[in-house]
Amino acid sequence: MTPAARLSAAIEIVADIEARHRPAGDALKDWGLSHRFAGSGDRAALAGLVYDALRRRASSVHVMGDPGPRAVLLGMLRLERKLEPDAIAALANGGRFAPQPLSPDELARLALPDLAGAPPWVAGDYPEWLDPHLARVFGEERAAEGAALASRAPLDLRVNDIKGDRDAATALLADLNPVPTRWSPFGLRIALEADAKNPAIHAEPAFIKGMVEVQDEGSQLAALLAGAKPGEHVVDLCAGAGGKTLALAAAMHNQGQLYATDTDKRRLAPIHERLARSGARNVQVRTPKSVGTELADLAGRADLVLIDAPCTGIGTWRRNPDAKWRVRPGALAVRLKEQAAVLDRAAGLVKPGGRIVYVTCSVLAEENGDQIQAFLARATGFKLVPPGEAANALGERAYLFRRAALMADEGLLMTPRRTDTDGFYVSVLART
Repeated sequence: MTPAARLSAAIEIVADIEARHRPAGDALKDWGLSHRFAGSGDRAALAGLVYDALRRRASSVHVMGDPGPRAVLLGMLRLERKLEPDAIAALANGGRFAPQPLSPDELARLALPDLAGAPPWVAGDYPEWLDPHLARVFGEERAAEGAALASRAPLDLRVNDIKGDRDAATALLADLNPVPTRWSPFGLRIALEADAKNPAIHAEPAFIKGMVEVQDEGSQLAALLAGAKPGEHVVDLCAGAGGKTLALAAAMHNQGQLYATDTDKRRLAPIHERLARSGARNVQVRTPKSVGTELADLAGRADLVLIDAPCTGIGTWRRNPDAKWRVRPGALAVRLKEQAAVLDRAAGLVKPGGRIVYVTCSVLAEENGDQIQAFLARATGFKLVPPGEAANALGERAYLFRRAALMADEGLLMTPRRTDTDGFYVSVLART
């Protein structure tokens, strides 16, 4: 496919996403099935165009003065890809399989893409209804934080020190040019180009041998801040596919017991293969039962309960740019109830002197600090561990990390703008 044909296809796919209110991944897959002539390079380039368009949808609409898919793609090429108007006109030239030529108005708008005076939700490319929520957390910096959440994410890996160290993993992955992450001592980062195919990490020997796992650095830090120690009894209460479970197991050096469960057994399905590959031998997967007794024998016994709480996922918008346009206020209300319930469940598992580590991939105060305050108001025998103290788990990196993250009494918040990670919130509660 020519670059012009790819642009036409991307406009078609974005139109399908908006008309049918469907995930971008589904629309891209369907397009590929019905256009089998497109090679893997074409599909990768299309995905890059579509996801970048969704990242910059609000600002592109503002610049172009048009909410249509064509305007969104053209505006993105100027704002995100930094193409000059002449280069965009060369793509939209009316030729075979190319978009129709640019109108005089489109050319004028592309020549001077002005976001001066744009509302924060436009400059930050997020839904307008979220503006008061983000203003509460970030104030006048919310547009800049939103723009960072709209940026393209790198590929982060966690080195599993049960199987090897970061130097050995770097050597095995040398052709991908990984670099050490800024904060996590176990992290490697691989830069991704907009149109390039994602590296086939799952086919790399380092992955097959269990030496590395795909995990954002912020998620790695959340697991590190939990402070799991060898010999402890640890419960991962919302384990899902097991990313943080594997990180906890590595921190425990296969000593002690780690119990992984989730309210949905389908989310747990991938964990078994991942555990086998990792070499972790101290993990028991507790598949949820209809009567809810899978953790009954652990009541009051846990040194640590990690809650990777269900949330709106706003912190992962870099990786899921279409999700931000599908999230609704009703989803927030549902998540708040689920978070309160899982905090109450965790309270019954922790022994005196133990701790709850509450984690979300959200930046909203309602899902973070407000939940912690509400829990402390209704639960007895718990106190906050100062987030600055919890950050000591990062060792020599702790001082700079405390200055980068957004610190509050209830916990700390990582964001792409502040820590160059996905958005993650971490709060540590100790049972007295």
